[in-house]
Amino acid sequence: MFLVIFSEKHTWTLLHGSSFSVHILENNTVFHLGYSAIYKHMLGSQRQEGIASRQELKNLAAKHQGVEILALDTSEPSSVKAAATRVTEWLKGAGLNLLINNAGILKLSTLETETPDSMAEVYKTNVIGSMLVTQAFLPLLKKASQESTQKGMSCSKAAIINVSSEAGSIKNVLVWNEGQIIGYRCSKAALNMLTRCQSLGYAKDNILCITLHPGWLQTDMGNKLGQPPLTVDRSVQEILNTIPSLSEKDHGTFVNLDGKVLPW
Repeated sequence: MFLVIFSEKHTWTLLHGSSFSVHILENNTVFHLGYSAIYKHMLGSQRQEGIASRQELKNLAAKHQGVEILALDTSEPSSVKAAATRVTEWLKGAGLNLLINNAGILKLSTLETETPDSMAEVYKTNVIGSMLVTQAFLPLLKKASQESTQKGMSCSKAAIINVSSEAGSIKNVLVWNEGQIIGYRCSKAALNMLTRCQSLGYAKDNILCITLHPGWLQTDMGNKLGQPPLTVDRSVQEILNTIPSLSEKDHGTFVNLDGKVLPW
């Protein structure tokens, strides 16, 4: 897992996720580098390609001022705590404006084949990891919110985006016929509940809390279930258009990549 922090116009964004495939899109500014290249890199992810992408990210950090990269194991509280300490040092007294929890794994399973160990592993990464990272970086998010002159809520002020999946929607149960993926679905439903709880708990701090479905993507993970309709490029561009428009009206909701509300 990697944690990436980057800045643009004094706004600091942090992403973490399994950044293990080479989906790099070069752009002219750190803002676009961060949201297009690094987020695209993380959306198109799989563990087997870890070595290649690790070097890719290091190259990006060396090439673009304002980008920092740090290894992170979201399943280990000590690793998360150490990462938070390091990021605090990088920020030099500034707060963190946007935290994107993107770490996630998927294991193929059915109602008959799902096992306690497999389900626990998926839950640990997809839910507990996001909770631990948010807890560790919450002081920096609060600091950004407190020091901001902006009114209301926004991703440029202080926000948490948990990357979920419509596969975890209790109403929609996306792509059930393509794969039951019991552990994954249950973990994403739990992540949605975690986001809802965060929205209630952090409302007083004016920290925007959203859970977001990036689409069924053409990645190693998405391809396990068949033929996904959406490219990583298209998903990233949609999310780029959506992030600036998110505000208090969206607080505590589950949204599609285009910003439209999805049912829990």
